[in-house]
Amino acid sequence: MQKVGFFRSIHLKFVLMYVLLILIAMQVIGIYFAQELEETLKKNFEESIEDRVNLLEFSVREEMTRQRTGEDPSPEESLRAVLDGFSSDDILEVRIIDPKMRILATSEYENNELINQLMVNELVRNSIQFGGSFDSISLNESQRRIWVLAKPIMSGDEVIGSIYTESNIEKVYGQINDINQILAGGTIFSLGITVILGILLAQTITRPIADMTRQASAMAKGNFARKVRVYGQDEIGDLAKAFNHLTTRLQEAQSSTESERRKLATVLSNMTDGVISTDRKGRIILINDTALDMLGVPREHVLNRPVPAVLGLEAEHTFEDFVDMQEPLTIDFSDEVRPYILRANFSVIQKETGFVNGLIVVLHDITEQEKIEMERREFVSNVSHELRTPLTSMRSYLEALADGAWKDEEIAPSFLHVTQTETERMIRLVTDLLQLSRMDSREYELNTDIVDFVKFFHRIIDRFELMKSKDVQFIRQIPPGPLYTELDMDKMTQVIDNIISNALKYSPDGGNVRFTVQPEDDHIKIAVSDEGMGIPEANVKRIFERFYRADKARSRAMGGTGLGLAIAKEMIQAHGGHIWAESEEGKGTTIFFTLPFEVEEAGEWD
Repeated sequence: MQKVGFFRSIHLKFVLMYVLLILIAMQVIGIYFAQELEETLKKNFEESIEDRVNLLEFSVREEMTRQRTGEDPSPEESLRAVLDGFSSDDILEVRIIDPKMRILATSEYENNELINQLMVNELVRNSIQFGGSFDSISLNESQRRIWVLAKPIMSGDEVIGSIYTESNIEKVYGQINDINQILAGGTIFSLGITVILGILLAQTITRPIADMTRQASAMAKGNFARKVRVYGQDEIGDLAKAFNHLTTRLQEAQSSTESERRKLATVLSNMTDGVISTDRKGRIILINDTALDMLGVPREHVLNRPVPAVLGLEAEHTFEDFVDMQEPLTIDFSDEVRPYILRANFSVIQKETGFVNGLIVVLHDITEQEKIEMERREFVSNVSHELRTPLTSMRSYLEALADGAWKDEEIAPSFLHVTQTETERMIRLVTDLLQLSRMDSREYELNTDIVDFVKFFHRIIDRFELMKSKDVQFIRQIPPGPLYTELDMDKMTQVIDNIISNALKYSPDGGNVRFTVQPEDDHIKIAVSDEGMGIPEANVKRIFERFYRADKARSRAMGGTGLGLAIAKEMIQAHGGHIWAESEEGKGTTIFFTLPFEVEEAGEWD
């Protein structure tokens, strides 16, 4: 089982969940506390300023409505005196404005030039026009927050002016920031403690879970001996006890299942037939190695696939057809290279209620059986044909002789000669058949000796060169030095005689027969080439089959039995060699064969 990464573990998730819950709770509390604190501090600050402005409004109203004598100071001087006594760190500037929006006095000496000038301010205009207090928070030139308050000066029901006040409310926000920093520090400290407690608490839960995970991994690998430790008497402890009980029961079930599985696996693996088992939908759930070898597919490409598709029969049959099929089905996988035929038997798996629960398919390889049967039929057909032809000819001539032709001194000898020729042909055929039969049953022994193949080959060629009747030229490409090999001279002479005889038969007058000997590594390669009519490419590999003739009419006319190259193939293979042919239509045929090459041994051929 793959190990869970730290960032995916339930341990981390539990701690994060615990920390997030605490963090969210503290944030909610902190936000609520900060908002309420801000509102309270602002409210206290504004009430404090308003109270002081109310006192100032009373003093200003008295100065503006007082009856003055010639000795009394001017209203501007009186108001200036009132503002001089109204000083505070929180109030930055106070201005007195008449109903016509002219500035009558200011608490800042630097702004004295503004006196008697119009003041364009929306708050002041609204306070004079509507007779109420108006305020706002804005930024001054130094980017500090100030609270601006415009309060009307009332004389009865008449507005006789307005007091414009700028207060430093930045101190309130500074206090709020200090408190927020204290709250953030407390939050971080609390989270640190929370993380430590969360880790300790998470371990009490994740440790038993991790232990059960390791036990589950061990069980998946077949180890049921390990038990889960019980850490407490809570729900997790009960889970650990149940897990241990489950382990014991699984161990017992595993032992029983494994015993049955071994029995089934032994039976399936030792079967020479392929076995396929499907589910109720026809998908393969079990297949033995023999069936995989027969079908030539890997196991992973077969499991969970429909059985008709695996058998290559999806176009002709469905799974339901297989369920109803009573007779074996022959499946032909043959190609141009080799024949391959399987026979499939189908057996339905049914419950007691009759419900089809699956299908068992048993595959038998009947390739050799079919091949033997086909060869037997072909052999009987060929032998019958080869014997029927000379027997029919002999019967015709014998009937003619019996009817009186023996009395004709000119015809009788010819008829007897044909009869004798056909008899010899049948004798050769029977002799070749007996020889092949002995080879098939291994009822022969090779009388081998170390022979100089060069001298041996030359002698056979010399004999044919003296006996040949056609105007055919022999070309020898044979090395001068000796090449020693171990062979049975009688049987090898028969092989080479047959090959050279075929080359002469199919060579035209004036043609060439080429003989080549070439040593190669640990064997000698021999070739006999003619310039005859050649063999079609599709039939070249078949010339070593029994009774096969490239030109049946011409071969039979020349007395061939169709068994010579088949015997040659058996003989060459018995000597540890290999034989094959190459041909091109209209240009001739070359027969190649190899023999083991004795490099170290040398001796005189006799």
